[in-house]
Amino acid sequence: MIKEDRIDRIDIYEQMKSAYIDYSMSVIVSRALPDVRDGLKPVHRRVLFGMNEMGNTSTNGYKKSANCVGEVMGKYHPHGDSSIYGTVVRLAQPWAMRYTLIDGHGNFGSVDGDGAAAMRYTEVRLKRIGEEMLSDIDSETVDFQPNYDNTRQEPLVLPTRFPNLLVNGAQGIAVGMATNIPPHNLTESINASIALLDNPEITIPELMEHIPGPDFPTGGIICGTKGIRDAFSTGRGRVIIRAKADIEHHDSHDNIIVHEIPYNVNKAQLIEYIAELVNEKKLDGIADINDESNYKGMRIVIRLKSDANPNVVLTKLFKMTQMQASFSVNTVALVHGRPRTLNLKEMLGAFIEHRHEVVIRRTKFELRKAEERAHILEGLIIASQNIDEVIKIIRGSDSTDDARARLTERFGLSDRQTAAIVEMRLKQLTGLEQDKLRQTYDEVLAEINRLKEILDNDEVCRAVIRTELEEIRNKYGDARRTEINARLTGESNPEDEVADDDMIITISHLGYIKRTPLSEFRAQNRGGVGAKGSDTRDKDFIEHIYPASMHNYMLFFTNRGRCYWLKVYDIPEGAKNTKGRAIQNLLSIEPGDSVKAFIRVKGLNNKDFVTSHNLVFATKRGIIKKTSLEAYSRPRANGVNAIIIREGDELIAVELTDGNSEIIMANRNGRAIRFHESKVREMGRVSTGVRGMTLDGDDDALVGMICMEPDTDNTVMVLSENGYGKRSPLDIDATLPDGTVEHQNVYRITNRGGKGVRTMNITQKTGALVAIESVNDDNDLVIINRSGITLRVRVADIRVMGRAAQGVRVINLEKRGDVIASVCCVDTDPEEEHETDTVEMQAEVIEEAVDEMIDEISDDIVNDDEEEIIEGNDETDDTDN
Repeated sequence: MIKEDRIDRIDIYEQMKSAYIDYSMSVIVSRALPDVRDGLKPVHRRVLFGMNEMGNTSTNGYKKSANCVGEVMGKYHPHGDSSIYGTVVRLAQPWAMRYTLIDGHGNFGSVDGDGAAAMRYTEVRLKRIGEEMLSDIDSETVDFQPNYDNTRQEPLVLPTRFPNLLVNGAQGIAVGMATNIPPHNLTESINASIALLDNPEITIPELMEHIPGPDFPTGGIICGTKGIRDAFSTGRGRVIIRAKADIEHHDSHDNIIVHEIPYNVNKAQLIEYIAELVNEKKLDGIADINDESNYKGMRIVIRLKSDANPNVVLTKLFKMTQMQASFSVNTVALVHGRPRTLNLKEMLGAFIEHRHEVVIRRTKFELRKAEERAHILEGLIIASQNIDEVIKIIRGSDSTDDARARLTERFGLSDRQTAAIVEMRLKQLTGLEQDKLRQTYDEVLAEINRLKEILDNDEVCRAVIRTELEEIRNKYGDARRTEINARLTGESNPEDEVADDDMIITISHLGYIKRTPLSEFRAQNRGGVGAKGSDTRDKDFIEHIYPASMHNYMLFFTNRGRCYWLKVYDIPEGAKNTKGRAIQNLLSIEPGDSVKAFIRVKGLNNKDFVTSHNLVFATKRGIIKKTSLEAYSRPRANGVNAIIIREGDELIAVELTDGNSEIIMANRNGRAIRFHESKVREMGRVSTGVRGMTLDGDDDALVGMICMEPDTDNTVMVLSENGYGKRSPLDIDATLPDGTVEHQNVYRITNRGGKGVRTMNITQKTGALVAIESVNDDNDLVIINRSGITLRVRVADIRVMGRAAQGVRVINLEKRGDVIASVCCVDTDPEEEHETDTVEMQAEVIEEAVDEMIDEISDDIVNDDEEEIIEGNDETDDTDN
């Protein structure tokens, strides 16, 4: 029965608070958080120390993991064997540790999340780098404490020779706090340590020149540097890691090959989750996924559907799966037994301070041993110099103690010296051994002086630390595995994944679209027959061709006047001879509508740009309209009305202008009209426009429109359907009979609405006019006929001729019985080489010479009345709808 006076009445609130604080501190200090000096939690430290004590080192054979676990549990860590074995397994997993400290033999799991085999099957031993954690531990370099049952001693910290906390990182959840430190490259970490050792005032940005960021064992790509800077500066930050993947192009499909995944991501679960997204129709474009990883490395093959854009699919994978993951850095560690959040400099500083203490304590230990050795050697030297008397004293003594006492009395030796003399072997009495004794004594004295210099001179001590760090770096350092891409942000922006390469956009008559690298179009001399381009099965042919770069916005305009938006990288890539993808699958085009014109723009989000630029529209019946680009700067999935098209008319051209351009419109009959952009007043998006050019009749039609800057050096390029073309200047400086030079308009500037002047002498041989372009000598023309044959010819190879000339043959179509379907002007690639069909060109030179003679005669007999400008009514059709 409990007596009343033995019961203490306490407040349960205070008792619970006190008990929980004790529990919290126990978890924080003795379980969950690493020490800043060696980067280890108690269980890791005990495992490494226990394996070292039992001789389970790299120079010896493997021992059963169960043996190691039992040794650690019985002597140092009185907890469950599963937690100890889990620690052993993690220290041996190369995908978990940047530098594994334990060499595991057997099944230690996988990056797929497979568990390790039972500890009775696996074997372990320390790795050489793991032994560096325990280097000099027997030299009184660190403090020890009694183990849990006071039967032996265990270290409070290990005398590690490299910054393990930074190199291998740490993860742990305590009570009220947690730590999450990423691993880093050993070479970079030691370089940063040496830099801090040499310059204690170094800044964190300067340290980042040596250690730019984490280096994960699984590789990957770190997106951006902001998270790294935050983590290194404050101890907290968010690092975004993305899988490293390549795109393989095949004839019928593309593959995404994943070689590296983010740290701590389970590969099997990643593949399973991607498959679930595909099955649930949340992720399209993927046909199959296979894991082809083996002992050589990781290889996840994601097979795409034939019409899928690999860059778009890859971006979705980053956004929707753990192919992109974040690592929340929280650098909390124990400093003098207290948890602290540390920045990069503080972590390295704590390690250097620890190494300084280890070197000093090791030096003191070695100095004491050296001085003890020198003291004994001094006694031995004295004995060797008086060997006869020493022998006489020893032989005349009754016992060992008596001999030692008489030697002390005679020579003034210490107990240690007399003990060494009494135990000296007879061979040490020879003259040779006496010389070696003196030599050894001198060496010990030199070592004592070296050790004292380390203790007395801080610079010498730092030099020792630096040398030992360099030894570790040279022995275990390796290349960085994780790439740091400062340009990436980690946001799901496809532009971060796609290089801004030049492309050619083509749209076929039946509505198939693709993008092709500009480099695939080879430059040829004019008159060539071209190279095979798009597959034109089903009587299809290329109808539109346009240059653009991958990051451009493409504004698509249909013949009915609708506008749609698309990024160039969203357009499927295809070779010249591939058909492309139906544009209806990319744009929400209404049935019966088709794309007739498109514009590339870079900055729809740039307010200054969109407000200072206009879109100028031209229709088949000669109508023109000008509207601010701002009206088209907000992309909509279903498109918007760009211009109201009247019945029997259709849109044929759209140009981007800055308000100061001159507009030239051309019709099938070879006439062109030139007027200033200001003649067309700005209208709203939903409007019809005004008369731009009066056509010759119902069978006539507008074929194109160009916008040119005043005083430009560009020339006007026109081409006919049978492959004839020429260049003509916009203006010339003519020399008058009196010798004066007068600036004259080759294409007269008039009001809009007229019939214009002749821009090409249209004959049965040339066929109707099909294209008009503004070009310069640095441009190429990419021409495609209805058979899909492409020709890329340098503009500089085409002669500048009179405005009313017939032109010269640019592409040889007679051999194909074909006509030109599409023309595009692009910049010249200086690395492309011309191809020449010499046999055909010899015949062409003769034919062109005749053509030029006829052109010159035609220029002389042109009727002046034909060149008169036929003004239209400026008010005609000038209504908004």
